[in-house]
Amino acid sequence: MGRNNGFTFKQFHIDHDRCAMKVGTDGILLGAWAPVDSARRVLDIGTGSGLIALMLAQRSTNDCHIDGVELDKDAAMQAHENVTASPWRERVTIIESAIQDHLAPPYDLIVSNPPYFPAGQTLRDPARALARHTGGLDPRGLLAASDRLLSRTGQLALVLPTAMADEILCISSSYDLYERCYLAVTTREGKEANRVLLLLGRGLNKCERGEIVIHSATGGYSDRYIQLTSPFYLKM
Repeated sequence: MGRNNGFTFKQFHIDHDRCAMKVGTDGILLGAWAPVDSARRVLDIGTGSGLIALMLAQRSTNDCHIDGVELDKDAAMQAHENVTASPWRERVTIIESAIQDHLAPPYDLIVSNPPYFPAGQTLRDPARALARHTGGLDPRGLLAASDRLLSRTGQLALVLPTAMADEILCISSSYDLYERCYLAVTTREGKEANRVLLLLGRGLNKCERGEIVIHSATGGYSDRYIQLTSPFYLKM
């Protein structure tokens, strides 16, 4: 934790009090894992506080530009403030828009920690409901937007509940997107996976499958999680 009850990482700070979706493990995993090394244009769909966009900025080269698209006005404004206060204000742009309306040259990498609660599940906070429910951006909408905005060699990196990952894999070939990497995420050693880090790309190719465990059986962070996230956490 850091100032204003936000989160201070090693190279930047995130305030998220005006964002429906707060900083969490899902976003940190995706920001630390997504393959950004060779990307020059990156899009973060539903950027929220700007967390993932800034993590990718930290991990990428100086000639990589990142757009974060956010529908909610307050979240977009706070993301812009977080970016402005960061070392990468020249390389990250926050855009207040629905992804369906976003027009841009093709991206090398698209990332998203998308909404995943089915429509009909009640949340008291309307902004949080919009951020968490799939009504505004269901799997087909996410894939259609990615297909439209990805380059011919582009990749789509997602963090998803297991059931939603399976749903996306059932329909992704309709959008010329195929499984490249599937990492099951387990919160604690010995438990069943409940999240997936999923990478999709153009055309059929070999798929890497594996697992990442966040906490070991003794309760501490696993070696792999530490290796992945230590460039960001202050006390790791």
